[in-house]
Amino acid sequence: MRAEVVAVGTELLLGQVVDTNSAWIGERLALLGIDCNFQTRVGDNVARIASALHVALGRSEAVIICGGLGPTQDDLTREAIAQVMNVPLHRDADVMAAVRDRFVPRGPSRKMPVSNERQADVPEGAMVIPQTMGTAPGLICLVGNKVMYALPGVPYELYDMMERAVLPDLRRRSGQAAVIRSRTLRTWGYTESGLAELVEGRVEALEAGGVGVPTIAFLASGVEGIKLRLTVKAADDETAKEVLDAEEAELRALLGESVFAVDEETMEGAIGQLLLERGWSLGVGESLTGGLVAARVVAVAGASAWFRGAVVAYDAAVKRSVLGVADGPVVTREAAAAMAEGARQVLGADVGLATTGVAGPAEQEGRPVGTVVVGLAVPGSIPDGVELRLPGDRERVRQLATISALNVLRCRLLAIGQIR
Repeated sequence: MRAEVVAVGTELLLGQVVDTNSAWIGERLALLGIDCNFQTRVGDNVARIASALHVALGRSEAVIICGGLGPTQDDLTREAIAQVMNVPLHRDADVMAAVRDRFVPRGPSRKMPVSNERQADVPEGAMVIPQTMGTAPGLICLVGNKVMYALPGVPYELYDMMERAVLPDLRRRSGQAAVIRSRTLRTWGYTESGLAELVEGRVEALEAGGVGVPTIAFLASGVEGIKLRLTVKAADDETAKEVLDAEEAELRALLGESVFAVDEETMEGAIGQLLLERGWSLGVGESLTGGLVAARVVAVAGASAWFRGAVVAYDAAVKRSVLGVADGPVVTREAAAAMAEGARQVLGADVGLATTGVAGPAEQEGRPVGTVVVGLAVPGSIPDGVELRLPGDRERVRQLATISALNVLRCRLLAIGQIR
């Protein structure tokens, strides 16, 4: 079965409201094994809503409409559905009573406005999905052998009706036992085109594989790197997991240590795991990142088990007095290494990580904007520095420097291997 989503509301087109409903519905459909190939947004206009519904019904067996069921003049979904079904609207007495009852607990001073009566208008032949949280009921509307579901745009009301009425009805109508599952590999170090070139052979092999094989999609995620999303449709969760496990292994063999996390895992979370495995703690010395590294690290639940703290040594004098950097330039490998070692000693950590560089707006010490040096001090090695050149304006350089520094540390920990 194919389903698609039509989100109604001019505010969605103007960017005044972000359409989170469509994303949530798409996720729930995937869990049910129902393909969702299209999601449409349309403004508050009967003709345009009806047109969008006609198009959706022409290519899908089920259409889920969210929004436009409220009591005001710009809530026009009911009228558009009636037009598509070629039936009149009638005011349902039972629905009217249910809507009126929603106002009773609010006391005599909160009588139901006359405009709320519109929410009892039901297209002839449609089935009503009762409300449990608001006033706008939902609708199940048959059009030949296809179905439209109309749901309120208020997220918690929509979620309730989806779980209570729409998903069970879709499961029954689809008559299929299938699931769609995805897994996302998060990578750092490649451009999107470079990554695509690296896995090109694997993508071609999968495209020739037919039914039951996963697909690969590339998702550029800014300072969070490039994501590879694997998606498979399978008979059940166990089969889907086996397919995704096998494909993840294939891709990891191609991508190596550039894969730093899976799904919602983060770079800093991966570092925390590596440190815990070795029984080590981390101390950070920051200059141009100004606390951004520490902020990401402490966002990890349980980071107190391995993170000692950070010193933000922005001024060169602080780098020297607190972290022990020698006199001279501070945007060098030597200065970064000294910062890392200083952070390790001052904070009593096993591992030291440091950042220094030039974020802009102008060059410093003869070094161009975008010059970033990451310092590392790890057990059994002489402290050293890694120089990077990063693109963008001041804020982008700082953000890229933050995750780049974390990645340098991650790669070093992987190279060292497990100690205990």
